[in-house]
Amino acid sequence: MNQSDFLEVILPFKDKVFRLAKRLLVSKEEAEDATQELIFKLWKNKNKIRDYKNVEAFAMTMTKNYCYDRLKSKQANNLTLVHSNYKENETTLDKKLEYRDSVQQVHQLIEKLPENQKLIMQLRDIEQYSFDEICKILDMKSTAVRVALSRARKTVREALIKKHNYGIS
Repeated sequence: MNQSDFLEVILPFKDKVFRLAKRLLVSKEEAEDATQELIFKLWKNKNKIRDYKNVEAFAMTMTKNYCYDRLKSKQANNLTLVHSNYKENETTLDKKLEYRDSVQQVHQLIEKLPENQKLIMQLRDIEQYSFDEICKILDMKSTAVRVALSRARKTVREALIKKHNYGIS
């Protein structure tokens, strides 16, 4: 496999790898390092890439494992989970602030979820992976993924409803 073939396979999901790494690690720089490390590992094994049925799922699994290793390492004592993957439309400043506040509230609620629920929500709702792909990436059964996603969404939804209802009183 030459460089252009490699890039043709890897580039379509490179941004997804970065966003997953950013979800799991503290900063943009950490996520960039993780993405670069993943691409380097894939390049070293470029001749084996064609053997994988789903290179993207394999890359996402590698990313998840790398990030977990980073989080467990001693040099990562201060890492926390963060994410800022949303699009803004042309709107007024008030609306932009309101949207930003809403997104921040959702991110804070997601941060409080159990690790598996947090990761499944990232892969399904933000990265738009299918349930089958998530099952392969996380090595979980479909039922477990669906239940965890349902619970995560319910927890976030109930917390938002509770927060907004208190503000109305």
